Amino acid sequence: MSNSHMEIKELKIVEEAKKPLSMNPKKFALWLFMVSVMMLFGAWTSAYLVKRSDAGWAEIILPGRFLINTIIIAASSLSLIIAYRAARKDNLVLLKTGLVITFLLGLAFVIGQILGYGDLIRLNEYFTGGSVSHSFIYVLTGVHGLHMISAIIFLAVVLSDAFRLRIHSKSMFRLELCSTYWHFLGGLWLYLFVFLKLYP
Repeated sequence: MSNSHMEIKELKIVEEAKKPLSMNPKKFALWLFMVSVMMLFGAWTSAYLVKRSDAGWAEIILPGRFLINTIIIAASSLSLIIAYRAARKDNLVLLKTGLVITFLLGLAFVIGQILGYGDLIRLNEYFTGGSVSHSFIYVLTGVHGLHMISAIIFLAVVLSDAFRLRIHSKSMFRLELCSTYWHFLGGLWLYLFVFLKLYP
């Protein structure tokens, strides 16, 4: 091999080595935030299991509305997947339709959670004055609900961008971040619902 070829090869290796292997700062911040949320809920559910062995623990009765909400949030993830794929194919009509449906389902989920608290009260499961098990339900679902509200606000911004034609196959970053966060919260709710069903 000639010296010129060797020099070109070495130059390419040096250039590749200089390329940063870091994640986009906003994407990294989102993942760091989601890991923090997972650790928080992991700590709470661990504390739940510890407290569950204490005397005086009252069995939890989950309202049937929470099952409906689980179906709603699963459907919202599906509609967001459809919207994301539509954006990749520059199908802007389907993109906007999918985002609108996701937004409405997100609102329906939050409203359903609020109505679910009314069902809990009718079941005599109060945040204070009752068993600590009932307090856990409000904390776990309430904090998740607050995160869902933040996701809905994020989605509203993305929806606005979609109607301004700022989201398409060459501009997917904000939609990708929103989708990641939305699916994460959907998975987190599924975990909480199954957890509370298995350990009432």
